[in-house]
Amino acid sequence: MKVTEIEVHRVTLPYVDWIAYQLNHYYGPTQRTIYVAHTDDGLTGLGESGSTEPQETVDHYLGTSPFDHVGDEVSLGLGTAMYDLMGQAAGVPVYKLFGQKHRSWVPVGSWTVSTHPDRMAEAVREYSAQGYTWLKYHLSPFENVIDQTEAMQAVAPKGFRIHYDFTMHGTDDHMFTLLTKLARYPIAGCFEDALPANDLPGYIELRKRSPLPVVLHHCPLGATYEVLMGAADAYMLGHSRIGDAARRAGLFAAGDIPFMLQNVGGDITRAMTCHMMAAFPTASFHFFSDCETWAEDVVHERSQPVNGFLRVPEKPGLGVTLDRDALERLKGLELPEQPRWIIRSRFANGARMYNIADPAESIFMVRPDRRRLIPMSYDAPIETDYWDDDGSPEYRAMFERIEREGMVLER
Repeated sequence: MKVTEIEVHRVTLPYVDWIAYQLNHYYGPTQRTIYVAHTDDGLTGLGESGSTEPQETVDHYLGTSPFDHVGDEVSLGLGTAMYDLMGQAAGVPVYKLFGQKHRSWVPVGSWTVSTHPDRMAEAVREYSAQGYTWLKYHLSPFENVIDQTEAMQAVAPKGFRIHYDFTMHGTDDHMFTLLTKLARYPIAGCFEDALPANDLPGYIELRKRSPLPVVLHHCPLGATYEVLMGAADAYMLGHSRIGDAARRAGLFAAGDIPFMLQNVGGDITRAMTCHMMAAFPTASFHFFSDCETWAEDVVHERSQPVNGFLRVPEKPGLGVTLDRDALERLKGLELPEQPRWIIRSRFANGARMYNIADPAESIFMVRPDRRRLIPMSYDAPIETDYWDDDGSPEYRAMFERIEREGMVLER
């Protein structure tokens, strides 16, 4: 069996209506690349990625057997397609290509962006109704995290938890104090990347003090020696190539340390991640793929959690099949670009702050310190709204002023 052709398609995925407003302001329209791999005996394997692999990477797979790519270390998206083909050829679900199955149901979380407390509460209501029990978001100092937490707590069913991602800090908060304050809320679940990535002594101390699990994603030593040092209670592997994830899984298993995979994508990616989480011994932490934020996909099967868990597919391969009509429709979908807009913030003392947000620089929303403008805090008495271009002279004047001054702070 040889790979004879790999189709490469760039698709646009529309957001689910209720969450589209905030996601468009952060990121604008989302695109993904779909890989459809064909073999000389008629099999079709699926993979996907956020960006498109260069042609030389695609060529690496052409003319080879899918089984040449066991433990693939080249491309997560194309490697996924090879595993789909291997499973179909062998007549087994993909998880059996990794080893023994350790769980038939895999914990999965939902995802949103930091926004007004009312919209955060809406996310909890929507996702809990869909069967999720975890919600992750990256904190932003443009919103008060305590206000957000109280709004979410007020609507959360018992047992629903928040996965707080601090994106490696970037504020003037005393993190031990802030985490202790958050941990008092029943909805608080765990803390990810609460300190700068290289502060391993700080993580070791934080783990001792925190009443909730400390999660480490951005591991400066590649999730090796920091694991041996005991820097976190659980670890996250983000978009790791298949072979890399398998090796790290062995290390985590040797230490009986929980971990999870975070591979953002649609139901192709979610299926592959689910198979890997089923086979890796200590992959017992909730994983994320974020496909719940998109209204459409290119496969017929749309996975749905039950009490926070996904059933591991048992069909040969990934267990998902291409919806060719949907693929062609999403290839031709053109959504309006989100232009730059003004973040308009108000402090309790009456001060107002104005910044320009650019979907092409979405990191600013969670790490505004990158612009080196002003120290900020996750627990400041602040609230923010989104000021889109309304055509008014006031908007244009403020936009031009921010461009000159970098940001505006006034009473």
